[in-house]
Amino acid sequence: MPITSTKHSIATPVSLSQRMIVAVGASLLGLCLVYFAGFSHIEAVHNAAHDTRHSAAFPCH
Repeated sequence: MPITSTKHSIATPVSLSQRMIVAVGASLLGLCLVYFAGFSHIEAVHNAAHDTRHSAAFPCH
């Protein structure tokens, strides 16, 4: 029995406004995550973020 496969590679144009919406959404999500980890009252979350910054050689003091 022959195996057939078709590849559909259709590039859809993305407008500037759509790209801006995605960029703003991703930035807001990132800021929320950083804010949550930085000001969390859950000590384990804060310490994990702190240790991750140090392991990436990013000074935070």
